[in-house]
Amino acid sequence: CSSHGSPTLSLSSHPFSHLVSPQAVMTKLGQWLCGLALLGSAWAALALAPPGLQPPAPLRQALLPLPVYLLVAFGCYSLATVGYRVATFNDCEEAAAELQEHIRAARADLRRRGLRL
Repeated sequence: CSSHGSPTLSLSSHPFSHLVSPQAVMTKLGQWLCGLALLGSAWAALALAPPGLQPPAPLRQALLPLPVYLLVAFGCYSLATVGYRVATFNDCEEAAAELQEHIRAARADLRRRGLRL
């Protein structure tokens, strides 16, 4: 019983599966890291530009704290996502009943072997 099924990337369902080897499929972490590197490079190019190529002062003042704002926004998004997933987590009555039955069987087996519980 799973609350939120994690999507698995099946290579056969990929539209270009005949062109891509299984090792070439980028993981979600790889996608995030590539996007982060791209955004970080663009930010660094604009915010840390040489004096002759710097953007106007108002844009520069907005660019300098941008990584901090993005980090706070990502933290808020992560917290909201975890909170939502916890709030909508499904109960698994069948799995709970099966686990209780296993516990009863284990206790009975231990009592039969002479262990007091």
